[in-house]
Amino acid sequence: MLDISVIHGDGTTTSAKKGGDNLGYSGHKHLKGDKVVAFCDRNCNVIAPFIAAPGNRNESPLLPEALPQVTRIAKQVGLDLSQTIVSLDRVYDSRANRKAIFNRGMVPNIPANPRGRKTPKRGRKPSFDSAILQERFRTIERVFAWEDKFKRLLLRFERISGLHYALKILAYTMINLRHFCQS
Repeated sequence: MLDISVIHGDGTTTSAKKGGDNLGYSGHKHLKGDKVVAFCDRNCNVIAPFIAAPGNRNESPLLPEALPQVTRIAKQVGLDLSQTIVSLDRVYDSRANRKAIFNRGMVPNIPANPRGRKTPKRGRKPSFDSAILQERFRTIERVFAWEDKFKRLLLRFERISGLHYALKILAYTMINLRHFCQS
């Protein structure tokens, strides 16, 4: 029932009410919290455990930590991720992230990030399909919206990050079960 021809990934930030471990102040969002990177398939099923970091870290360096977990879970379940398209947003546009995806036999679909350049980057343009990126908004962003329906996860009240992440895994399990129980 998993459609792994395309895997969508993104990060989200959860604000913390009382503090605790693995937190950081995000000046961009003006909150103290933690950041999570997760992956889902085309049918909004979360396929890998997430990678968590303090809220003041950028999402892009978290991708090389997350990819081994995605491939490990897929291998345990018996899925072949070769030639799977990994769709991410502009934040993840870096040579290291593209290489990490390519070295695992997957195809990156990341739009170019101009980063304030006045002239375009030299060299061969990486392949990019905008239709797949638009599909990402119907999948991973929907998963994060469904996660927000779990009121306990909107604000982080737990000081111990392990408890909060266990509740997130429980929410992702409930999201996955919703799809499998309907079929």
